Amino acid sequence: MIKFLDLPKINARFDTQFKNQFDSFLNTGQYILGDGVNTFEANFAAFCGTKHCIGVSNGFDALVLIFKGYMELGILSKGDQVIVPANTFIASILALLEVGLEPVMVDPNPSTFNIEASDIKKQLTNKTKAILVVHLYGQLCNMEAINDLAKQKQLLVIEDAAQAHGALNKSLNSKAGNLGDAAAFSFYPSKNLGALGDAGAITTNNSNLADVIFKLRNYGTSTKYENEVLGVNNRMDEIQALFLNIKLSALENDNSHRQSIAKQYISKINNNKIKLPFYDGSKNHVFHLFVVLVNNRQHFLEYLKVNNIEAAVHYPIPPHKQVALQRFNHLKFPITEKIHETCVSLPISPIMTSLEVDTVIEKLNNY
Repeated sequence: MIKFLDLPKINARFDTQFKNQFDSFLNTGQYILGDGVNTFEANFAAFCGTKHCIGVSNGFDALVLIFKGYMELGILSKGDQVIVPANTFIASILALLEVGLEPVMVDPNPSTFNIEASDIKKQLTNKTKAILVVHLYGQLCNMEAINDLAKQKQLLVIEDAAQAHGALNKSLNSKAGNLGDAAAFSFYPSKNLGALGDAGAITTNNSNLADVIFKLRNYGTSTKYENEVLGVNNRMDEIQALFLNIKLSALENDNSHRQSIAKQYISKINNNKIKLPFYDGSKNHVFHLFVVLVNNRQHFLEYLKVNNIEAAVHYPIPPHKQVALQRFNHLKFPITEKIHETCVSLPISPIMTSLEVDTVIEKLNNY
């Protein structure tokens, strides 16, 4: 069986380092916001090229804290509209609703699965205050055009970079996390940089925003027992920070391996029943997921299963069709709906062997 994602095998590469780090962690007695979190924040900020990184509990909380931070600074207010892709994972929408902001969904480009400046522009109103871009599946949005539009209209640009760790915009010479005003990352175990539990981070070059988020994540305090804002407990776990520090050193190579597999899939899969993703061959896509579109999805999934290939669906139901978001159920986004009805994620990971890649290619060509 070719696994969709073999997490035990991925993490086994760091087994000795993890165990040594854990033993050291036990002996320090420093279990909350210790040197591990501080070191990871410095390392990840350097990796992304930003001034600040704030380690938090998960990717959803990272998004929520960014918006709460801007509210504390008086830059956003409840009821403000935020442009967001219609085809994102529901967390992007829930984060906006959590803080009282109004999501305005936009259909994506059918080739890249990402929203474009031209489509964003059509949805702008005098209530629009921010654009939440999502670098879906690991591919960067066209940030030059989106940032130009945001500058013209005086809008914030927030990156949901939960799937794009290390993706590089070559012309701007900047990575995900350093392409807008602030960015949210998830280190959910299956991500390209995955923890062994929940964890997330915020990156920004805005020192005022960073300062308020550092307080917000820890009960609203920068000095113990002195609470300056109404905060929460959204701290990054110390042990996850230690594990992430270990894995961060492998991220560039892991992303390169994913890109190599993607190039093989795109150049060698030749079947008109399967629509392959757009990829320009650069480092702007780190292939957290390799998503193809197939009209008869259930038949295709059964074919893969019979041929011992695990696959997944990200995501079967778009946010505006979810029962939890009933007030959006009347909306229609034809491109989004088509993607969600036909998408299939193929195996891709830093530990896939050449034989496994060749087998996937062979079976898809025979479909």
